[in-house]
Amino acid sequence: MAAAARSLNSFAFGVRHVSKRLVASYVIDWILILATFAVGGGLSKVHGNKHDFSLQDPNISFPYHDDTVTVPVLIVIAIVAPAIITAAISLLFVPGPTADRKTPRALIWRRKLWEWNAAWMGLGVALSGAFVITEGLKDLAGKPRPFLLAVCDPDLSPESIRRHQVGGFGSSLDSAVPIVVDWHICRQTDQGKLRNAFASWPSGHSSFVWAGMLYLCFFICAKFAVQIPFLLPGSDSQRYISTFDEETDGDAKPSKNSQSTSSSRIHPPRNQAAAPPIYLLIIAFVPIATAMFVSISRWYDYRHHGFDIISGSILGIFTAWLGFRWYHLPIQGGAGWAWGARSRARAFWLGVGRPGYVGDEGWEAARSGTQLEDMETGRFVTGPGMADQRQSTDMAASDRV
Repeated sequence: MAAAARSLNSFAFGVRHVSKRLVASYVIDWILILATFAVGGGLSKVHGNKHDFSLQDPNISFPYHDDTVTVPVLIVIAIVAPAIITAAISLLFVPGPTADRKTPRALIWRRKLWEWNAAWMGLGVALSGAFVITEGLKDLAGKPRPFLLAVCDPDLSPESIRRHQVGGFGSSLDSAVPIVVDWHICRQTDQGKLRNAFASWPSGHSSFVWAGMLYLCFFICAKFAVQIPFLLPGSDSQRYISTFDEETDGDAKPSKNSQSTSSSRIHPPRNQAAAPPIYLLIIAFVPIATAMFVSISRWYDYRHHGFDIISGSILGIFTAWLGFRWYHLPIQGGAGWAWGARSRARAFWLGVGRPGYVGDEGWEAARSGTQLEDMETGRFVTGPGMADQRQSTDMAASDRV
């Protein structure tokens, strides 16, 4: 009971000393992410351009087909599932085995909550970026979908063709040369359905699902070290490859040559890293397989041309990478952590001449004046203060008593 009370007091102490300026900067970041979603939603309702088309084009003559992956299902796959999984990982597996067992519970929960916040902010950047860019490009391009003619229901009378013809040298449907007409030839009365028939490029399902699923894949790989084994840069180990390194029998005496090579234990390159378990690779691949299935479904549903799906996938891959790297260390060598918070004086603006958004003033309020302690090493630190990683000296000491 007393320990719980001390943890609560420690957590409250930390919250009181966090800079309000810093908190406000991250609140504004969240507002901008949500506002980007809102802009994308607005663009999805805009009646944009409608590209002219040929009545004899076989690429837009496919039948209308219902979605295999509907929009509600897409939202569950691309938003809800990554949000739940990243939150669960942040709350259940952070801070991990590197944290000191004597670390106050309040400090551990601050790290958990920060990792959760960073996970969702990165996901928000990935999804909102893909959404707004995709919808904006759809409005500008106005590219016909493969089922355009089925939805358009064009008036094929000679008078109507002559009235709406904008290009081509054909004079009738029997002509060997194409007849290019504008969208006014369509008899479709549902304007929303007609607008959607001119929204083929890029594929929104592809961009959105790749943004969410690839971000989730990156997140899983980072947290559980699912990566191709690599040699740490700057290692002082001797660079050689031997048949038998440290595997010799313990009673065997080293040769004079080996004794003179080095006085310290040698770790050959092949023993500096190892491949992760295959089941982790399979888990990390599940989001990729899901994104591939959703993307391919747009092809056999006659919703998009191949180029549209490829373009949307590339867009989603880019925003997923951007969202992940904006808030997380690289997967290789980053130990699965998110970047810490910005410093107090650099919460909104960096200015010319400063190398980054972390400074010696830390994250605490200007009047706190407390010394900070690293969560994992237990050493006092100066420099970038991270509310998720640090604890004031006096509160940490009281928790350890």
